[in-house]
Amino acid sequence: MAPSTFKLNTGQDIPALGFGTWQSAPGEVAAAVENALKYGYKLIDAAYCYGNEDEVGQGLKAAFDKGYAKREDIFIMTKVWNTYSSRVELGLDKSLKALGLDYVDLFLVHWPVGMNPKGNDDRFPKLPDGSRDIVWDHDHVATWKQMEALLGTGKVRGIGVCNYSKPYLEQLLAKADVVPAINQIENHPALPQQEVVDFCKEKGIHIVAYSPLGSTGGPLMQSEAVAKVAERKGVSPGTVLLSYHVARGSTVLAKSVTESRIKANREIVDLDADDMKILNDYSDSLVKEGKIQRFVYPPFGINFGFPDKLTGRSMPNGF
Repeated sequence: MAPSTFKLNTGQDIPALGFGTWQSAPGEVAAAVENALKYGYKLIDAAYCYGNEDEVGQGLKAAFDKGYAKREDIFIMTKVWNTYSSRVELGLDKSLKALGLDYVDLFLVHWPVGMNPKGNDDRFPKLPDGSRDIVWDHDHVATWKQMEALLGTGKVRGIGVCNYSKPYLEQLLAKADVVPAINQIENHPALPQQEVVDFCKEKGIHIVAYSPLGSTGGPLMQSEAVAKVAERKGVSPGTVLLSYHVARGSTVLAKSVTESRIKANREIVDLDADDMKILNDYSDSLVKEGKIQRFVYPPFGINFGFPDKLTGRSMPNGF
């Protein structure tokens, strides 16, 4: 039977399946979160930059008020955005207020990026030429030191990172007092990121996978390897792509605003060694042919050290 939780280096148990709230349209998020808790999800993933934490909070409150779940039984994580990378606690406080919570179970660095905190937009400041207003001397390690300080406030139970490559993690761990609990990354058979996954496993950092279907519209569900495993197991391609991560020992974030899909995405099946070989062979062939697909890569203009994206400017303590 597929595991329902994994143990973090903090001692916390994180659910194997979570509910994501990215790219959910305004007016749909609250009901989606409420339904997620109604159907038994125990992990909710949010972020300041999504611009919908207030609706996530409304959904949480509605579910708690209706008795679908208790706060202490739900694992909630959110993220500090790039415009708050030099004022992390303020970013946390704004998220807590929007979510209607006293604490989050995990607080994450969304990207190892700094953006102008006094720019022309709170979330996405731009320069006159339309490019992102980046703080080019930003040091992600300094942000992590502010994250570490939050552990004594009672407002976070643990801290972690997102979108960190192996080189960036190596730089961070060399100076960190606290090892990140998780690294949340885009992950699926077309982007296995094995070098990151293996390094995190070695260092006791749990992987949380976002965009498990590839992107909006689920392009990976059309792949021959996924279809073959789906036929073998008698389940949908979506179920295969979600179950793939749990079989790898990772947590996976499912996302939908449709009640029927929210319910269907709860199904995680055991993938055996033969199933995983089909999917891993597919991944290996894409890597070998240079055809891996990364669907989420904002135009920061920074070299984050990912093997498939070795362009952009270098940053302090970066690549």
